[in-house]
Amino acid sequence: MNRPSITRSPSYAALCAAGAAIALMASPALAQDDDASEEPVEMTKGEKRLAKLLEGRVAGEPQNCIRSFPTARFKTIDKTAYVYGSGNTIYVQRTTRPDRIDNNDTLVTRRFGGGSQICRQEIRSTIDPVSGIFTGAVIFEDFVPYTRVKSDEEEG
Repeated sequence: MNRPSITRSPSYAALCAAGAAIALMASPALAQDDDASEEPVEMTKGEKRLAKLLEGRVAGEPQNCIRSFPTARFKTIDKTAYVYGSGNTIYVQRTTRPDRIDNNDTLVTRRFGGGSQICRQEIRSTIDPVSGIFTGAVIFEDFVPYTRVKSDEEEG
């Protein structure tokens, strides 16, 4: 009776060791060349716009869900983030693929029932505002609150 040949794969421990070795070699923190200076990365137009919106605000603990208001809208910052809310606290939503955020698209909100929250992992559609044609889908990540910091003059 002929037995089929069995090909043995590398053991789990061997795979883990190989993965760890690769991670150590690729880790910039463990690089030997301390003299190499990193050039500053140029901020994109969207990142500059977001930084301007966040001036005078401090980031808080990321939130899984935030309360939604019927009159509040998402502000779109091209290839960067959506900003929700106004006043002292605004929420920044970078999504799973911020590079696909487009100023020319409209984020569609569909509410069923009495839902008063917007949560992580929700999927929203985007449409072309002129034709109404579907242009993509957005998957939300955590919402990061940014609260306005009171200056010393305001406190006293």
